[in-house]
Amino acid sequence: MVDISGIGGADAARQVGALRLPQADTGADASTSFARALKQGIDAVNAQQQEAAALAKGFEAGQENVDLAEVMIASQKAGLAFRALTQIRNQVVSAYQDVMRMTI
Repeated sequence: MVDISGIGGADAARQVGALRLPQADTGADASTSFARALKQGIDAVNAQQQEAAALAKGFEAGQENVDLAEVMIASQKAGLAFRALTQIRNQVVSAYQDVMRMTI
């Protein structure tokens, strides 16, 4: 039997199951919760990029506790998060444009 716990399959499934979605809000609460969620996402991507840059700078400086694999993984995670954020932005802009084209 193959144990996939080292890959993170079972742990990832538990984390996804533990996520709690916010309750549906109305009016001003919905716009502030959306803005808050968007800001938190941007801040998380920014933190990942700063962490990757700090690791790269540490590797370039020759710090012994930073290895190349760690730097590359952090860099790829930051790049992937940024691409995902860009796609989210594109979808939000597209939805906004669709709403603005609607006739009343």
